[in-house]
Amino acid sequence: MSLDFFSAFIIGLLGSGHCIAMCGGITTMLTSALPSNKHENNQQIPVNDQQGNQNDVQDGCQKQSSKFTLVFCYNLGRIASYSFIGAIVGFTGSIAAKNIGLPLASLRLFSAVFVILLGLYLGKWLMWLNQIEALGKKLWQQISPLASRAIPVNTPLKALGLGAIWGWLPCGLVYSTLTWALASSSIINGASIMFFFGLGTLPALLTLSLGFNSIKNTLTNPFLRKIMALILIGFGIYSFIVAYQQMF
Repeated sequence: MSLDFFSAFIIGLLGSGHCIAMCGGITTMLTSALPSNKHENNQQIPVNDQQGNQNDVQDGCQKQSSKFTLVFCYNLGRIASYSFIGAIVGFTGSIAAKNIGLPLASLRLFSAVFVILLGLYLGKWLMWLNQIEALGKKLWQQISPLASRAIPVNTPLKALGLGAIWGWLPCGLVYSTLTWALASSSIINGASIMFFFGLGTLPALLTLSLGFNSIKNTLTNPFLRKIMALILIGFGIYSFIVAYQQMF
């Protein structure tokens, strides 16, 4: 695996707490589409207790399977959007490098600064990335109404569509990683970087969507969040030094 891909994966993983805060509302949309049990659907209650228990277990398994399918399709759509945006940004970086003659190391220096800002943002020490997120709000205002067509999220296709829309949500974590896609100066590498970033965010959002509250509470713990933020800052400083040495 390329170091850039691995780095993008780690950024997604370390930003787990932020992912839960930003995308937590999606859990309700995904799970509210499923009936809680067959009695709420006014189905006939079995007279035989053993048969009723067997039916309850079967219904529970079907419900869990349906929930997992919706969650999987949602995240597939979300990661597909990240990859698409990464391809666009990577292509933009290739134009800047070839036509304008912008050094690749300068783009990497730029991306390292954003990783440092991301760490400060996640640690809530410096919130400059809020200003970057604001730049994407106008585009989000145009895209977000499409989400209403996917609600209630009761089919895999709707979950896929909702995930694809949600991938465009203004997010400092996403924007910071996109600077790595920009520095890759390649459509394929840009898309791959954002794909691996999406994979890094996957454990947190699967945990949230499937109801593993103990893990969710750990990921959103303020102390752990600050530790992850410090790791990102350290990684950003290291990347900055490497890029600086390449330039001079």
